[in-house]
Amino acid sequence: MAQNLRREVLAAFKSLHKARKHVFQGDNNALTKARSKINEEYKKCKNVTDKHAIEELVNYSKAVETELRVTVIQAREIQPGQYEVRLREEIPRLENVPFNECAQKSKT
Repeated sequence: MAQNLRREVLAAFKSLHKARKHVFQGDNNALTKARSKINEEYKKCKNVTDKHAIEELVNYSKAVETELRVTVIQAREIQPGQYEVRLREEIPRLENVPFNECAQKSKT
């Protein structure tokens, strides 16, 4: 059983690093900082021995990976005040509703 849990921890670690590479592709600064943070958090918890605590940490790692993949976007300034955004397929698209200032004033 301990071997399976170890395998899960390593798989979650690798998966989180793959997500980091995918999400921050082309941004060396973000890649380096995210790598350091992931490694730091795993090192903090390396002495945890309780099975249930380890399972919770693995689940937390999976939740962080999902959050990275679904909510983080990259934008870079191509001209002053103009940005280009790289949206990946896993990022949910919401309906874009134009802001109508007159409609907002009439509600107040």
